Amino acid sequence: MSDNGWKASAKAWIKDMGEAGDYGRQWVLDAPMTERLRRLGGGRALDVGCGEGRFCRILRAEGFEPVGLDPTVELLEAARAKDPEGTYVEGRAEALDFADGSFDLVVSCLSLIDIEPAQQAIAEMARVLKPGGTLLVANLTGFSTARINGGWQRNLLGQPTHFAMDRYLEPRASWEEWRGIRIINWHRPLKDYMQWFLGAGLVLTHFDEPAPTGGPAARADRYRRAPWYVIMEWRKS
Repeated sequence: MSDNGWKASAKAWIKDMGEAGDYGRQWVLDAPMTERLRRLGGGRALDVGCGEGRFCRILRAEGFEPVGLDPTVELLEAARAKDPEGTYVEGRAEALDFADGSFDLVVSCLSLIDIEPAQQAIAEMARVLKPGGTLLVANLTGFSTARINGGWQRNLLGQPTHFAMDRYLEPRASWEEWRGIRIINWHRPLKDYMQWFLGAGLVLTHFDEPAPTGGPAARADRYRRAPWYVIMEWRKS
């Protein structure tokens, strides 16, 4: 899709992220993702779909030499403004302009849901990894992307009773809107992603569906009741 909404949504996205990131990044993903980075011990890293550069800054703080890649110029400009010493390049995940085996680590932090040719993007991420290198992925679960009517169903008092989803096995794109952001997200069942990673010759070494570590209690409870994110670590043999 030529218009996925990111250019028009860039300003609202940057405002929404701020310095700390949104709830999911700050209170669900940051701790387990950072733990995985510390197990790897540094090296040259590529952040695919780096956006405004938040995870690149985390990578640098953890001893990596990051390169941030994104197709949205407005987000790259924000990344460079926040991190003038960093390296941020315009590009697309499905056609990485790097030589084979260029990186010790490739990161896809909530970017696969934005990419239409995700299978091709995964193959490219595997290609630019060094032998023995790691692909670290954080993604929305298929349960969350297959949600209907916002997911949470409520009783007459407005209390969330259960989380609803439908057509789980059917890949599809949908427009998602919140706080001035309007972008296309892709739903795919987990089996599609797993087959694509395996087809790229990668070996699964870590899998997690992280729980919240803090934040507002009511919001944390909703994230515990229905899994929202998945973390996977794949190794290039």
